[in-house]
Amino acid sequence: MVEETPWQQALRYANRANPYPFYEELRKQPVARQPDGTYVVSTYREIVALLHDPRVSSDVRKLPVPAAAQAEGSAEAEPISEAVISLEPNIITCDPPEHDRDRRMMTPHFVGPPQAPCLVSDLEPEIRRIVGGLLDDMRGKTRVDAVDDFAYPLPVTVICKVLGVPPEDEPRFHHWIETALDALDFGPEAASEEIRSRQAGGRQAVQEFGQFAAELLDRYARQPGPGMLSALVNEDGPEGRMSKGVLASNALLLIFAGHETTVNLIAHSVLTLLRHPDTLETLRRRPDLIVPGVEELLRYESSVQFWHTRSAVEDIDIAGTTIPKGAPIFLAYGSANRDPERFTDPDELDLERPDNQHLGFSQGIHFCFGAPLARLEVQSAVGEFVRRVQNPRLVEDPPPYRHNQIFRGPRHVLVDIDGIRD
Repeated sequence: MVEETPWQQALRYANRANPYPFYEELRKQPVARQPDGTYVVSTYREIVALLHDPRVSSDVRKLPVPAAAQAEGSAEAEPISEAVISLEPNIITCDPPEHDRDRRMMTPHFVGPPQAPCLVSDLEPEIRRIVGGLLDDMRGKTRVDAVDDFAYPLPVTVICKVLGVPPEDEPRFHHWIETALDALDFGPEAASEEIRSRQAGGRQAVQEFGQFAAELLDRYARQPGPGMLSALVNEDGPEGRMSKGVLASNALLLIFAGHETTVNLIAHSVLTLLRHPDTLETLRRRPDLIVPGVEELLRYESSVQFWHTRSAVEDIDIAGTTIPKGAPIFLAYGSANRDPERFTDPDELDLERPDNQHLGFSQGIHFCFGAPLARLEVQSAVGEFVRRVQNPRLVEDPPPYRHNQIFRGPRHVLVDIDGIRD
């Protein structure tokens, strides 16, 4: 039996709750070729260098055929990536000049500047109202689920409002997202019967989700309405309009990414603070630490553990290894954010950590589009949870984790509580 690499071990579901010991082994070889030809980069300095290197492409159309076939599934099953790659590229799966043009067109409608510099900050009262309502709903309960009762409802409500997605459509796209994510596997279990059986459902979910996005855009083209998607469909700016295919692909991305990573960050923040009761008490006494605290929580438990659609368009010599032209590259953000060459005592939680330039939102031209909104949501949610929830205690540690390896997060975080403060 062939011994598994540290990367393969990190990807096993049994290690989902704690991949960090395997990342530590992985960092001993900063750029490690895997048996399938993928190059996994695990150290902070090297990842930052590649994020700013024009020889690295994010365009899924430039992935080699074997990598594209396995990008979101296994070689032995029909991967759901066929459905994903058949869509037009979105802003995280294309390169300049397409990327720069599309991001310029989308930015004013999502994060505001320059036309609407207060777009995100103006959402704060609504976010605080939603957070308050979710906590009020916990009154009288002695056990709550920090995922289903708290971490999920906030960002999904906010993203529907920002984009103009009817709230009544949430159960449908929630099902599609969960089905697609559960069908993804990049590790040695990808060829198992269990994962292979999920592939058809995952492909169907992606197709139905894409069709939903296209129909929503068509509806707004006929009758403009509130939100970003309607604005983009009907915009006649100096660069024209996005094509229907590009709009649909980016709409799908925004609906998904606009809440999925934030759910995991809120859930992991609650989980981490409950594991560190002294730190939770410090944050309760010093609510001013919530801003740097969220940055530290994002470093400590990265919502996006790695990214998988990059490839080398030329030979790249880095850290004593040559990544050959055409090779797929995985950037392991979760490992880089625990790199002791960059962060002192990286496995320690320090809400006042200096110079905390983590990679939780990536870097470079693909820096997270929704970072300002995510920060606002998590600061409000975690700050109010700490302030208002009385004597929270973990019921199960580690909690059950979702299957997906990229967007790593707990499926449930059960918490016993004594009550909710005003």
